[in-house]
Order: sequence, then structure tokens, then C-alpha cells
Amino acid sequence: MSAPPNLIGMLPSELEDLAVELGASRYRGRQLATWIYRKSVYALDAMSDLPKDFRSALSDNRTVTLPDVARVTPSLDGSRKLVFRLEDDSRVSAVIMPDDDRITLCLSTQVGCGYACAFCLTGTMGLERNLTAGEIVGQLLAANALLAGEGQRVTHLVFMGMGEPLANFAALVKAVRIFTDAKLGLGYSPRRITVSTVGLVSGIEKLGREDLKVNLAVSLHASSDDVRSQLMPVNKSWNLSALMEAVRKYPLTHRQRVFFEYVMLDGVNDDVEDARRLARLLRGVKAKVNLIPFNDWEGSTFQRPPLPRILAFQSVLLDADITTTVRWSKGEDIGAACGQLREPVPA
Repeated sequence: MSAPPNLIGMLPSELEDLAVELGASRYRGRQLATWIYRKSVYALDAMSDLPKDFRSALSDNRTVTLPDVARVTPSLDGSRKLVFRLEDDSRVSAVIMPDDDRITLCLSTQVGCGYACAFCLTGTMGLERNLTAGEIVGQLLAANALLAGEGQRVTHLVFMGMGEPLANFAALVKAVRIFTDAKLGLGYSPRRITVSTVGLVSGIEKLGREDLKVNLAVSLHASSDDVRSQLMPVNKSWNLSALMEAVRKYPLTHRQRVFFEYVMLDGVNDDVEDARRLARLLRGVKAKVNLIPFNDWEGSTFQRPPLPRILAFQSVLLDADITTTVRWSKGEDIGAACGQLREPVPA
């Protein structure tokens, strides 16, 4: 028997519609949204200003349930990997990453991933299914519930966990709208939300039309089609020319830039000529490049380049006036770093 529909993941407007459906006013739906998203209250009995008959009607055929936190694994660097057990017993991960005055949450959008990037452990799982908007929003609510006991809250959100966000487009957009609703949602600024993609050109175009004003991050990882196609099968559908055309059309606010993620692989994409070609590729784009030294995992054939080669690569980009940082991933010791997220399928 399936569980009742979850109120978490419903837009405030949908909660208003539900209130009317149950014989109450739209105002009661707005109150319901406030309890869930603004006050972090998930027990219907505790929503004291809602009429008892309305709460009773809700409890008969709806639930307010956060995903079950099956495991919390702390890292030596202060990050924490949260493993969620979903209703169908699937597992997904989110990662809490503190850094000075910010706390970033890395969110998953799918169980597994179907894009099979050669250097990514998550890609070895294949795609099991999309997450619902409620399962995406629930990751943030559960992380904030954990942090609340420490007097903290997630400040920034990155869709860089398990799965390809733009391949689960409707749920992604719905979750972002709940995150950014300043009146009845969670009230996050779009400037603090980053959506990453392996390069789904059609998805980038659709995201731009949604006018969400979130940051865009593109997993690039190579500066030539030959190398990128070897590393990322998606490049055979949308090559670098098509990808960069979509990126140039993506609407940016005055202060926004497009982030380009570049995992550095020893002897594959890390020499000075690769860097020069990348600089030419990004010419005229408001860009920031994050160089990510490869995070090892058992069974991988790739290695991290030596530090001098990483710094030489960065220097070429800096000389071309491209803002470039070397991003040492958090959570590497607990299998929570970039490209390391994988959860076993339950027996």
C-alpha cells in the first residue's frame, strides 16, 4: 500500500488549491505553507492556528514527512555526508559543506545517473529513477533540521549531487521555486543557488526561459571534442560548439557568471595546450573556472595530476583574464567529494 501524498514539495499555490478542495479557504493553504516552509513544523497537530477539522481532513489523506536520514558521516574537513532512505528503499546522498560564514548543501536530483561520465563513480550506478520535488526539497529541510540544533542553517545550494538536474527538469524547477519563494517558501536568493549540468543544451535553453535567475554551472572537463567525447558521452549529442552557443544565450544578471567545472585528469586534459584551448573556448563568456583535481575511487583508471601541472594550467587561464580557482573537494575521506557519490542498491 503506497503512502499518502506528501505536502512537502507542493508549491504554496498548490497548498492553497488543496485547502479549497478540502472545503477551507485559500488563506488556510497559505498558513499551511508558512508552517512547513517558514516555520519548519512538520506535525499537523502542532499547526495550532489551523482549524481542527482542516487538520483532520489533511491527516486523513496527506502526510508531512521528511526523508529518513539513514546515515550521517562526518569528514575530517567538517563536511557531512547525509544518506537518505526513500520510501521505495532507494538511497541518495546530500553533502553539507561548511566554509567560513557559509554552509553549502550539495543536493541530488536522481537516484543514480544515466550519463556515464568516465571519471565519475555515480555514473557507474546507471539511472534508477528521478526524484520527486518533495524528495529534493526534503533533503534541504532535513539538513536544516540537523543544523538547527547547532544554531545554523544552510546558506547556499548546489545541484551537484547524484544525477543530472536538467534531466529531471520539472521537479528541479518546482523545487527551485519553493526554495526561492520569499513570501511562503524557503526564501533563498537565486544568487545562492547553482544548477549544474553535464551539458544538456535543450535543458540549458529551457532553464533560461524559466527566468529563475539561478547560477549555471557546466561540467566541461575538456577543451576539445575528441577528449570530451571520450570522457562524457553526452558530447556526442551536443558538442562543444552547440554547448557554448547555449551558454552564451543563457540570461545572466549584471554580476552573474557561468561556472565551468573542470576535473583535472593526469595525462588526459591537463597540459598547457589544453589550457590555451580552454581559454580560446571561453573567450567573450562571463566565466569562472573551477579546476577540480580528480578524486580517486576504487576501480578508476584515472589519476590526479601533480600539483605543478595543475598550477601551470591555472596560470594560463589567469593570464587570459579568466577567473580560475583550484577547488579541493570537501568530503573526500568519506566518499562525498565531487564524482564520488554512490549508494549501493539495497538487496
